[in-house]
Amino acid sequence: MADMKIGTYICKGCGLGERLDCDNLAMIAEREGKSNIVRQHDYLCSAEGVKMIQDDIDNEGVNHLVIAACSRRAKTEAFDFDGVAVSRVNLREGVIWVRPDEEELRETTQEMAADYIRMGCAETRHMTPPHPNENRGHEERVLVVGGGVSGMKAALEAANAGYPVTLVEKSGRLGGAMADVWKDIPTKAPFDVLVESPVAGMAKEIEEHPNITVYLNAHISRTSGAPGRFSADISVESGSTVTENFGAIIQASGFKPYDLANLPEMGGGKIPDVVDQMGLEKLAIEADGGPIKRPSDGKAVEKVIFVQCAGQRSDKEGHLPYCSGHCCMTSIKQAMYFKDQNPDIETIILFDDLRTPGAPGEDFYRAGQDKEITFRKGKVAEVVADGNGGVKVTFKDLILNEDDTEHADLVVLATGMVPNAGVNIDLPVTEEEEASEGEGEGEEAAAEVSVPVESILNLTYRQGPDVPQLKYGFADSHFICFPYETRRTGIYTTGPVRRPMDVAQALEDATGAALKAIQAIENAKLGRAAHPRSGDLSYPSFRKEGCTQCKRCTVECPFGAIDEDEQRYPVFNESRCRRCGTCMGACPVRVISFENYSVDTVGQQIKNVDIPDEFDEKPRILVLACENDAYPALDMAAMQGIHYSQWARVIPVRCLGSVNTIWVTDALNSGYDGVILMGCQKGENYQCHFVKGSEMAHYRMSKIDDTLTQLNLEKERVQTYEVAITDIERAPKLINDMAELIDEIGQSPFKF
Repeated sequence: MADMKIGTYICKGCGLGERLDCDNLAMIAEREGKSNIVRQHDYLCSAEGVKMIQDDIDNEGVNHLVIAACSRRAKTEAFDFDGVAVSRVNLREGVIWVRPDEEELRETTQEMAADYIRMGCAETRHMTPPHPNENRGHEERVLVVGGGVSGMKAALEAANAGYPVTLVEKSGRLGGAMADVWKDIPTKAPFDVLVESPVAGMAKEIEEHPNITVYLNAHISRTSGAPGRFSADISVESGSTVTENFGAIIQASGFKPYDLANLPEMGGGKIPDVVDQMGLEKLAIEADGGPIKRPSDGKAVEKVIFVQCAGQRSDKEGHLPYCSGHCCMTSIKQAMYFKDQNPDIETIILFDDLRTPGAPGEDFYRAGQDKEITFRKGKVAEVVADGNGGVKVTFKDLILNEDDTEHADLVVLATGMVPNAGVNIDLPVTEEEEASEGEGEGEEAAAEVSVPVESILNLTYRQGPDVPQLKYGFADSHFICFPYETRRTGIYTTGPVRRPMDVAQALEDATGAALKAIQAIENAKLGRAAHPRSGDLSYPSFRKEGCTQCKRCTVECPFGAIDEDEQRYPVFNESRCRRCGTCMGACPVRVISFENYSVDTVGQQIKNVDIPDEFDEKPRILVLACENDAYPALDMAAMQGIHYSQWARVIPVRCLGSVNTIWVTDALNSGYDGVILMGCQKGENYQCHFVKGSEMAHYRMSKIDDTLTQLNLEKERVQTYEVAITDIERAPKLINDMAELIDEIGQSPFKF
């Protein structure tokens, strides 16, 4: 590698030149930061400013940059230079925008800027220009598992974009649940005429598409590999197995209807004329536009009652606690089956809350009213046979606040969706599993684990055969942090396996999943990371001679990116890695690092802050802020003119899970008066982009009290907080609260 040559570039735009002594900052970069070239520019992000930097890279051999300007979250395209290490120094949002423009405060504002220059130079000195991962795959084929509406749509979108697709469906036909539906909800105004199901048209398009291969009566018996180089065994009905390679996987395994037998109080499983919504679809298909007949005796239905939220939105044991999203619209559609056939048929929809999301929404509801469908707000208590060949529904009328009964020929229960998500295992390995791992090598050893037949993907990952599940058993995908993403890099979920949804939402959802799969394939071909650090070329490496084989990195990696070799040393699967650095934070001997993010790149920033002695009465507060939520919150606070303490020195981290406790102990030993860690919300409603990083950081920091006791320091000097991206006022307040606390308890006794 060429000798290191550091260039520091200081912007004077956006008020920086008026608020800061840029000549002083340039001198610090040259003398203390050991920069070989230091330049100032009125507008560094301008074409002229960018050209100045590029010329130094091309002609002066600069290979390590310090861009002292705005936040690293701004002007990312302007300051994207290939083949060099880049450190962004946040002088705008991080200094002048968070400090009042007052003469008496200029000294401490300048000191903040000077420290950030020192930190930027220290960081870039310990960075290596990242290069693409050589262990990468170039496979472009997309595997879609599940041939329902969402699976078919995902396959068509990927194929139409030019990517070969293999579609695997466990049944003998395409269409999933929608193949058993008579009519669909209209998607165009005036939303009053039911339309044909899209299944037949989509299935025909797939059959004729040159880029799509379909396996029916088939399942995935084994999946291994990583983005760009997945391998899947496809087992077909005859017993034979075909192995194909894929760049990305989309799981569209759909849902199962909630079991009617769980609702005996509503006649489920006991009364033949009590059916669920799929049961009514079957009756409607049999009628084919003629009179719908009840199952018990074939009599044409003259009165039908629809019961909403049957066994769902309920906290009773065995019920579904969530809303399945489509049920209200589906009941209106099914009531129209009767009204369109015979307007004299009495149709009643009993609901607690009526929800009609999406484009049809209110118009579709009004169309139902126009067809004289009766909507009654009521809570059903019991459904029984009435002894006269009909069904009696007892309910509380929530408008009149009185008990009432209705008799009908047929009762339809809106029972909801149960995700078909496979096996849910995402736990640290047991001691027995650890003991057996030495018998095989890495991924292949995990392949010997027995997998239940209900698995969808049969992954060879040590964490389990399927993607982990989130709330209520839906396949792993977080609607805030990473829609469609799972904890298995390059594997995406779509449709009702991800969350409850109707057909229109499933079609849109599938398009998003296809785009994500394509993004993963293209990133994998270039050896780059997937979401959320999409495009990042860095990947983890470790110093084998220092490894103690403690397995913390292996167990704590949220994405199954680390296995072990036969000697129990970690084996990093770079293509699966999300570049969060959780392994780095977990390592007790600090031998894991990334080229552009390591214990040293952060540790040296901490050490290069000027720590005044106690007589100067200028405390120092270290803030380690998650780049996904806390750091943006501080940036937005700056944009809104919300100020925080001049004693704070903020370092963005990839994830709080990457924080190694050595950074905290080093900071305290160096004389910092307080340390704040700002991570994402953890727990059941987590918002961590790396799933468990914030949770693990909180666990690690809970043990820091022992270190503080040994150092004879107050426990309050280290605080760990959950900070959302919307905490624009709270995040600065946490810093100011720490400054007030230090003022109260005094500065660190470690100052010299």
